[in-house]
Amino acid sequence: MNLILAAKIVWAIGVIGWYVIRLPFERKVKRERVVDARDRLRELILLSCSTLGLGIIPLFWATSHLFDAADYPYTPVQFALGTLTFIAALWLFRRTHKDLGKNWSVTLEIKDSHKLITGGVYRYVRHPMYSAFFLWAIAQLILIPNFIAGPAGVIGFGILYLFRIGREEKMMLDTFGEEYRAYSARTARLLPGVY
Repeated sequence: MNLILAAKIVWAIGVIGWYVIRLPFERKVKRERVVDARDRLRELILLSCSTLGLGIIPLFWATSHLFDAADYPYTPVQFALGTLTFIAALWLFRRTHKDLGKNWSVTLEIKDSHKLITGGVYRYVRHPMYSAFFLWAIAQLILIPNFIAGPAGVIGFGILYLFRIGREEKMMLDTFGEEYRAYSARTARLLPGVY
């Protein structure tokens, strides 16, 4: 099989895997009453940036010749490393959803029965879902041998992260106060022991 075709298939399986993981959690949280939702329009714009970078641009790369001029040589090592990174991203993505349960939401929201989750992967980082998305973006960068579609995920999700993380931390502090301050003091944001 052509290595580029294999990369397209792995990318597509990864995106489908993401959807399969998220779908049951989306169904569960729709029943939860939201008591604090912030910046709906801003959230829509940020989610659109992320979707463009992690979904739409790579989809055009995988299904058309739109970005062919930006392709570069590809090696089996890149394919293997990109595939393994995507698998790690999906594992972490699944684990964060499982640990969060009904406390999860796609936008900045606090539910009526919201709890501060500090166990599971949240024992090590405060925002492992963002870590999972950054892993996905890095997997895409390695897996897709194209100067446009490859880095699009890092850029698109990076925009969401940069413009959301401060507001999310403030919302958590507003909701959980000293409990969140203490949790923040003992955990990193994304990468255990680093950041």
